[in-house]
Amino acid sequence: MMKELVEVIAKALVDNPDEVVVTESQKGEDTLIELKVASADMGKVIGKQGRIAKAIRSVVKAAASKEDKKVIVEIQ
Repeated sequence: MMKELVEVIAKALVDNPDEVVVTESQKGEDTLIELKVASADMGKVIGKQGRIAKAIRSVVKAAASKEDKKVIVEIQ
């Protein structure tokens, strides 16, 4: 579910939604979500001073807290 959430948010932000790739894996007890976007869209996903990236992480953290899980979002 977290993977889909990140994917929907990222695709709404970028110019090249076809190049958005989201992978989900387990890292110990934590869930690791990796978000890859086209290099031209990197700025749109990170935002000024990292505000958008921070907002994406906050939304995912809020959703994960309902399930008592820790989710890490990495943007590449």
